[in-house]
Amino acid sequence: MKIFHNISQLITLAGGPQRGLQLGRLGMIEQGAVVCEGENILAAGGNEEMLERYPDAERVDLHGRAVVPGFVDPHTHLIWAGDRANEFEMRLQGKSYMEIMAAGGGILATLTATRNASLEQLMEEARSRGDTAFSYGTTTIEAKTGYGLDIETELRQLEAILELDRTAPIEIVPTYMGAHAIPPEYKGNPAGYTRFLCEEALPATKQWWLEHASGRPLPFVDVFCEAGVFEIEETREILSAAKALGFPLKLHADEFENLGGASLAAELGAVSADHLVKTSLKDIARLAASETVAVSLPGTPFGLAQQEYTPAKEILAADGYLALATDLNPGTTWNESMQFIQALACRYLKLTPAQALAASTINAAKAVALEHTVGSIEPGKQADFLVLTTPDYRNLSYRYGTNQVAIVVKKGDLYPNAD
Repeated sequence: MKIFHNISQLITLAGGPQRGLQLGRLGMIEQGAVVCEGENILAAGGNEEMLERYPDAERVDLHGRAVVPGFVDPHTHLIWAGDRANEFEMRLQGKSYMEIMAAGGGILATLTATRNASLEQLMEEARSRGDTAFSYGTTTIEAKTGYGLDIETELRQLEAILELDRTAPIEIVPTYMGAHAIPPEYKGNPAGYTRFLCEEALPATKQWWLEHASGRPLPFVDVFCEAGVFEIEETREILSAAKALGFPLKLHADEFENLGGASLAAELGAVSADHLVKTSLKDIARLAASETVAVSLPGTPFGLAQQEYTPAKEILAADGYLALATDLNPGTTWNESMQFIQALACRYLKLTPAQALAASTINAAKAVALEHTVGSIEPGKQADFLVLTTPDYRNLSYRYGTNQVAIVVKKGDLYPNAD
């Protein structure tokens, strides 16, 4: 048993995910302490009370620093090979994301590198990114496939996810995203690729998962619902087939055009609808009336030098759930830091530091269906929390470009960052 004491601000975020204008309830305990037993939190409260109640616990003095829950990053493309630095230069020259993709760049460029990569190469490159994310405070991260777009490579990406989750300190939530783009083999034939996904790829993925990940829940299934990729009816067909097989659902929606993906996510009971830059007020209302979490990825429009961001204020005014994520990927936003995402959210989504933190922890946990396990500092939950370098949690979004995390605690184990 350990007691982490002498905490200036203990941000518990207790009480579950936060809807609408309730976002930002910190559950702050000034001069607090956290008691851990094994992998879980036993108690949290005032410093003197906890020290008196648990006099025999091993003491860890945090020297007046702030403590917050570990960040949950509910949308990343962690597993890929290579980079696309050349496309960054092309965008600076005026090419749009969709123009680059139509010319054979974008997702399809990473597809070629990923298909050619071994399992060992995929794991080595992804481990480096995962370790960086962990050092910046992400204790749970969602990771998608989607850079193979054939059965063999997609399953190799899932294998990499499972092995990294087993061997790395960061906890990984898997998502299958065969519907990330139309592969070269089906160029000009999205209907044919949709049939392939529904009739062959999804059943094969489920069978592989049952054989290789026995006892674990099925991965999420995600679709890139966008004009020129998967239109709304193709998206409905893929997600409906996935749901019939027992897969939980996620959805990329309204990044470049408002196709109605947010409403479809709510209708089908998806755990989240992500991006939501072009989402209409009507779709926001439907999303907010559901349990589907709106996940904003402010690093993506920032990375694309765009002016529009997720209409976060409208989502909160409609009483929706809002979460934040990095969208870590090689094309539009290679960024592992949820701290930077909070800084962007305060500046461009106009969130307060408290709202940005809640959207990166307890609400982000709901966006991967883990809100009962992680995302807050409460008895019975995993002992996943961060010791900051400063006494005030607001530095997480006030400052940017440097790491504000001194120690990552994952399942009760301490991982100090280098001074």
